[in-house]
Amino acid sequence: GASACSPHSQSAPGGGAAGAQVGDRTPEQIKEAGEITIGIFSDKAPFGYIDADGKPAGYDVVYGDRIAADLGVTAKYVPVDAAARTEVLQSNKVDITLANFTVTPERAEKVDFANPYFKVSLGVVSPASAEITDVSQLAGKTLIVTKGTTAEAYFEANHPEVELQKYDQYSDVYNALADGRGDVWVTDNTEALAFSRQGENKDKFVTGITQLGPVDTIAGAVQKGNAPLRNWLNKELETLGKEKFFHKAYEKTLAPVY
Repeated sequence: GASACSPHSQSAPGGGAAGAQVGDRTPEQIKEAGEITIGIFSDKAPFGYIDADGKPAGYDVVYGDRIAADLGVTAKYVPVDAAARTEVLQSNKVDITLANFTVTPERAEKVDFANPYFKVSLGVVSPASAEITDVSQLAGKTLIVTKGTTAEAYFEANHPEVELQKYDQYSDVYNALADGRGDVWVTDNTEALAFSRQGENKDKFVTGITQLGPVDTIAGAVQKGNAPLRNWLNKELETLGKEKFFHKAYEKTLAPVY
């Protein structure tokens, strides 16, 4: 219609080519645009981070690069905070969120998850000098969590007696842990183990509880209702599964850390 000529047509939902905005796009429209926009963490090694050369790196980025390659487009990475992973899809900032995103019923109401590519539960990081090996030891302790994570939700639902200290960014969490503002950090066990085995952390911190709460899965997410893109991702996962892509990605990015 005539509206397609209006300068605002880019933000109009639906309706022909003008509706082909980030988040809304089918695989065909992404191919046409020549670029896919992917939300990742920029401060969460070894999953999503910026490397020494200033380039996005990590397990989720290896996956994102492959998605782009198989679509025949360039990957444009957008850094997101944990709490914003749903919002960036809802507000058309990204086509896919690959920021180590655990599938939960609450999140699935707001975004559509593809099939999972990783398993995860929670892990508890404590100073080596005061190791926590059981949740009962957390009474009276200050627990560091990142806002918008499953760790925050789990403790609020199951352990209201534990005091939470919340941060937006992983870099703030690391600082709070380093200078003793909080006693313990709860996060995905994959990340907890990675953190406590890296560099000088090896002597200072331990993951005394390696599996807390339910075993969840991590998956790519698309905007609610974007069935074409979700279906494409699920087909892609079958292909990648057959060629053991994630095993290779694990060897390359995660195995050296673990």
